[in-house]
Amino acid sequence: MVNQEVTPAVIRMSAMNLLAMREHSAKELKTKLNRKFDQAEWIVNELEKLKNDGLQSDQRFAEAYINMRLRQGKGALVIRLELKEKGIADSIINEQLSTHSGWNQLALQAYQKKFGNTHVSDIKEKSRRIRFLTARGFSSANIQYVFAKAGTDSE
Repeated sequence: MVNQEVTPAVIRMSAMNLLAMREHSAKELKTKLNRKFDQAEWIVNELEKLKNDGLQSDQRFAEAYINMRLRQGKGALVIRLELKEKGIADSIINEQLSTHSGWNQLALQAYQKKFGNTHVSDIKEKSRRIRFLTARGFSSANIQYVFAKAGTDSE
């Protein structure tokens, strides 16, 4: 901040500018504001006011974040881990993830986009495909569904 006195109003405006670009979790906002300002107590107070005013919501952030990651073909396990890292409470994560039910289909779409309809030739190839789906955050049940539907289960 060049030649501007730091006040709670300046901190609030900075937070609102960040929120105007995209939803942020409270933890993300706090981290960004702490890098910019030294007044930790003011930051906490202003973030609480933003929550009370409905301008910052971890619920809205989680919903937007999940939708973004779903469009990218990510599974529930990865999304859950990322939301935890962003400071979202387990109750919010569970509530938001429970509204989405097409995990098997999402896993199948990600698989088909990557591998098409090619068949698994050996165990090494199957392992590679399983690792791909696991890294995307799909559960073992999702992966079993994919191999059953793709007709590539070599067992």
